[in-house]
Amino acid sequence: QVQLVESGGGLVQAGGSLRLSCAGSGRTFGVWTLGWFRQAPGKERESVATIDWRGRVESYGEFVEGRFTISRDNAKKTMWLQMNSLKPEDTAVYYCAASSFAAVGNSPNEFDFWGQGTQVTVSS
Repeated sequence: QVQLVESGGGLVQAGGSLRLSCAGSGRTFGVWTLGWFRQAPGKERESVATIDWRGRVESYGEFVEGRFTISRDNAKKTMWLQMNSLKPEDTAVYYCAASSFAAVGNSPNEFDFWGQGTQVTVSS
């Protein structure tokens, strides 16, 4: 079992940066694949980035285009998403998630624990 709490969202102008944090709890945090997902109004939830338990990045969404960086520190039970060069189309609720599956892709269906989400709004 793991609990996840996101923070760091907010309002930023286009071209700006935000750093999202995901604080985890539970003894198994360090062995699970983690991911950042986002969901804009009227759209499906999509994968932003995923990272394995060793800290190796598994995937970035095509829209990231080198602007975001996912990282984690298992000792601190924390994951981050550094977002630079933000665009208005990045506006969404951002969620962190953890997967207990042995082999994980980047589908939201493969992640079984979720945070409550943090709003990111990028103004033009």
